[in-house]
Amino acid sequence: MFAYINGILEDYDLENAVIDVQGVGFNVKISTDTASRLPGIGEMVKLYTYTLVREDAFQLYGFLSRNDLQIFKQCITVNGIGPKGALAILSTLDADSLRFAIMSGDAKAIAKAPGIGARTAERLILDLKDKITIDDTLINKEINQYATANMRADSAEKQEAVAALVSLGYGQSEAMKAVNSIENIEDMDSGAILKAALKHIF
Repeated sequence: MFAYINGILEDYDLENAVIDVQGVGFNVKISTDTASRLPGIGEMVKLYTYTLVREDAFQLYGFLSRNDLQIFKQCITVNGIGPKGALAILSTLDADSLRFAIMSGDAKAIAKAPGIGARTAERLILDLKDKITIDDTLINKEINQYATANMRADSAEKQEAVAALVSLGYGQSEAMKAVNSIENIEDMDSGAILKAALKHIF
């Protein structure tokens, strides 16, 4: 019904944003990832929306990019995952991290979303794996960043740290995301990288 909402950000929290469009306030459900990337209160914002219409509900779900909205729509096609569950997943993993988790079969990372169990995560991977392509949005950057063929001098140390995290029970995509979030990693050995990544996870 609504392709997007474009207006002034009146208020927001980790689950909702209020967008003022010419004096009318629209309450839009958002993920925590979207909340973390919103502009300041009083600034203009454009949210691409999915409209849920039921007998007892009329709800808008908003995303800062078509990329985010697309993966949300793909998630809700999976049996057992409704809009609330899809938003929970996208509050745990951003759109590109979710795509990477699907492509790599990392059910453990997806199952960390509230209300999403291991079986549902595995079903999501099974249903969407063939629908997620290498050309989707920024996934090329995600894969190139994590590829074992990376020839930078620090690649071996990073790979060792990722392998150590996986052996400790963390998902592949979670481990790689933690390692790649570390600043000034060039001067660190694998042990130091591992310690820093664990601090980031916790």
